[in-house]
Amino acid sequence: MFKEVIQFIKSQFPNQDFIPLHEPRFIGNEKKYLNDCIDSTFVSSVGAYVDLFEKKMCQITGAKHCIAIVNGTNALHLSLLLAGVKKTDEVLTQPLTFIATANAISYCNATPHFVDVDNETLGLSPSLLRKHLKNIAELRNGVCYNKITGKRIAACIPMHTYGLPMYIDELIELCTSYNIPVIEDAAESLGSYYKKQHTGTFGLLGTFSFNGNKTITCGGGGAIITDNDELAKKAKHLSTQAKVPHQWEYVHDEIGYNYRMPNLNAALACAQLEALEKFLLNKRNLATHYQEFFSKSEINYIAEPENTKSNYWLNTVVLKNKEDRDIFLEETNSNGVMTRPIWALMNKLEMFKDCPKSDLTNSQWFEERVVNIPSSVRL
Repeated sequence: MFKEVIQFIKSQFPNQDFIPLHEPRFIGNEKKYLNDCIDSTFVSSVGAYVDLFEKKMCQITGAKHCIAIVNGTNALHLSLLLAGVKKTDEVLTQPLTFIATANAISYCNATPHFVDVDNETLGLSPSLLRKHLKNIAELRNGVCYNKITGKRIAACIPMHTYGLPMYIDELIELCTSYNIPVIEDAAESLGSYYKKQHTGTFGLLGTFSFNGNKTITCGGGGAIITDNDELAKKAKHLSTQAKVPHQWEYVHDEIGYNYRMPNLNAALACAQLEALEKFLLNKRNLATHYQEFFSKSEINYIAEPENTKSNYWLNTVVLKNKEDRDIFLEETNSNGVMTRPIWALMNKLEMFKDCPKSDLTNSQWFEERVVNIPSSVRL
């Protein structure tokens, strides 16, 4: 049924018996920098490559500060703490996301509050959130509360899904009117721009992931970016076990976390960041080929929305219905082409099934139809 699609995807990745969804490419100074790091003996969370990585991330994103973190999930957790999220609070987010978003909220003993996504971006919908807040939210002395549950709405985490920038300016304007800080989950969107501004730089804080399947990887790795001087200083302090700087004494002034990125990972990340522009051009070229091919098909290809520039981390198609989706997944994976459905909705998982939510019609529709297709940088 989907023979032509399989043949076309294989033509984009010639001489490969198996085509993975997204695999890392190491084509530059990775081994050189790793050897240099080993020779220096600074392989843990203190080292020149950690500092260089943070500098490079600021240059790429335009953020004032970057704090290197051990992974993207920890970056989200720490950002929530920095934003003041506390036990029993609620945090607005989308149900159509990787579980790290909801897990990080739970690490704070807070509750995810799910709001539907936009059809164009697959990201949290400002218009649907506006409608939802009008029904359930109220300001008490400048603090936003859910008048149904009585809990404080302490933050909002939208995600730039698959690298597609969501309508972040509209969302921040809305959340600001309710005094709700915004933390951008930009884990998948390094190299993506909304209205010529890099994702992750709109909110109070932005977070990134450098897991093995991301456009740029250092095995694990994450980052927090912000323009707020005080929060940047606090983030670095908390991520190093809240140790008070001293030449020899061990004094810790609050509960901290072992969240600082090791120098080994940072060395790998620095080499990868040098190739970012080349990777992005390569992936955009692949996305153009996909878009041209699927324009002649009944399968809908999700292209970057207006006023955005996507990194096309994972190319995304939408099938007609769940039945077609399942057939597509079966035929592609059985023929050496790795494809994956979108995540199960967070509100359907056992641990989040009782969380507050808006009407989730769009998210449900996408869950039954969305599939990711091979998106690696082509050699």
